[in-house]
Amino acid sequence: MAPACDRRGVSDPGLYGPGSVTWRVHADPSMALAGLRALFLQAVHPVAMAGVAQHSDFQADPWGRLLRTADYVGVTTYGTTLEAQRAGARVRGIHRRLSLDDPHLLLWVHCVEVESFLSTAVRSGLRLSRADRDRYYAEQTRNAALVGLDPTDVPSSVAEIDAYFERMQPELQVTPEARRAATFVLWPPMPSLVAVGTPARAAWVALAGAAFAMLPRWARRLYRLPGVPTTDAAATAAGLALRSGLLVVPERLRHGPALREAKARLKIA
Repeated sequence: MAPACDRRGVSDPGLYGPGSVTWRVHADPSMALAGLRALFLQAVHPVAMAGVAQHSDFQADPWGRLLRTADYVGVTTYGTTLEAQRAGARVRGIHRRLSLDDPHLLLWVHCVEVESFLSTAVRSGLRLSRADRDRYYAEQTRNAALVGLDPTDVPSSVAEIDAYFERMQPELQVTPEARRAATFVLWPPMPSLVAVGTPARAAWVALAGAAFAMLPRWARRLYRLPGVPTTDAAATAAGLALRSGLLVVPERLRHGPALREAKARLKIA
């Protein structure tokens, strides 16, 4: 049942609310790293990768695609119930038009995203108990329902997520398309003046390399990318450093508009 709210949604906390683990995880600075990790992990499913290659505009407009994904996560996390439902309906409509509404693939994308968000946040220093982690996955079944999945079919605990990825591994491989996509993410095109005259290139390579190193060992072995740092210790150190650096940034600059609007709506300081 949707939370009670007035006609403007003023008192509606949305799908989760400020007391949820989802709010804590999705507001964490590590989400930038987690989003890239999810891209690398999603690509090791050959059918999912083929769909991305055929229908996505990622390589033509990578920054726009990342921003649209971040906006969707923000709206479904912090928006009103109605806003989240409308965002989910738009995604379902796109999937239907492109014949990308196979529950098996939708479940893969969902599990990749939520596992990436949670595991990256924890490795980067967000303190969550095992009960908190289980609760996060249980909360995220609501997001799975937005894209058309039956919540009862969606892993809702750490143990269930671990078992899901164990079952999926025989299906997974890195196709040439996946390898090209990973290389693109690790070394995207930049204007010469930006790449040479600013630290943007080095900063991006460090961020994307850390995201890649955050992958499970079995996924890194599938890629076999030479020259990319792949040790768990290096990935964790990078995540801790990134999170620590961003935590000193004022919240008004660190948090996106969806969270700021939710706090205003719910009168949270």
